[in-house]
Amino acid sequence: MTKFELIDYTFQNLSQKDMSFEEVFLNIAQFMEKDPIGNFRLIFGTDSQIHSTYTRFITGIVIQRETKGAWACIRKVVVPRKMLNLHERISYETTLTEEIVSMFTDNRKNQLIDIVLPHIYKGSSFTIEGHIDIGSGNRNKTRIFVNEMVMRMETLGIEPKIKPDSFVASSYANRYTK
Repeated sequence: MTKFELIDYTFQNLSQKDMSFEEVFLNIAQFMEKDPIGNFRLIFGTDSQIHSTYTRFITGIVIQRETKGAWACIRKVVVPRKMLNLHERISYETTLTEEIVSMFTDNRKNQLIDIVLPHIYKGSSFTIEGHIDIGSGNRNKTRIFVNEMVMRMETLGIEPKIKPDSFVASSYANRYTK
């Protein structure tokens, strides 16, 4: 008999703890419904930090209404070892982002699009982005992984962003990895 490990899909932010994915989705939809005329960006990104005996991964989910605020939450995953291999760590960050993106099924994405759709002629828009904590600069050790990780985001049908444009991974999620 095989023992399956239950994966923890709870989310939190400063005001709410132990949110289910359904609660996260409802918060996003309510944020958009409050003022549906705007440019909305649904953004996902993961960052990690190696600690003495474990590696902490934080995936951020952010719904941003450009120039008008945002609602955000995180999911924490702890791997009980130091993940020192850079490719393994970056790849796992991307996998965790992909996992959360996949929870936004076509049906769920369409529910969010339907909030904005009546207002597109007033300038409303909705995009989905995957922020990857890597950069293509010559001094960046992660530059050799850029094409691979960008392709993984594109395969999901979301717009990939790398440093310096990947603020959900490199700033928001990073803050909670410490």
